Amino acid sequence: MSNIIKKDGYGYYFDASACSTCSAKCCTGESGYIHVTPKEVENIANFTGLDVEEFVQKYLFKNGYKYSIKERKVGESYECAFYDKAANGCMIYEVRPTQCITFPFWEYFKDRVDELKLECPGIIDA
Repeated sequence: MSNIIKKDGYGYYFDASACSTCSAKCCTGESGYIHVTPKEVENIANFTGLDVEEFVQKYLFKNGYKYSIKERKVGESYECAFYDKAANGCMIYEVRPTQCITFPFWEYFKDRVDELKLECPGIIDA
């Protein structure tokens, strides 16, 4: 089974096996937003064993009319609240938000492949 993923409309491929060689650059680095839908909030809350209200208070903040997962500041960098550095992975991987699932195939990167390559070692020119 191939680890190479291609999406129509994108001028690059993604080698998912590169994730094992990366220190989760997509989960760490510059501060940003990790938006979650109400259904994702419910799914992640259930997965973590928290009720939705407790989960929202502990792990989310309002960004305009959306909710985003909180980050931790680590030195000069930031990381998702659910990034587990020791395991080099996501603690909620099975129920991670769509934004995480669809990375690196974001509209933003269609015309910024060079920027994406700096963040993700799995990017391959089409």
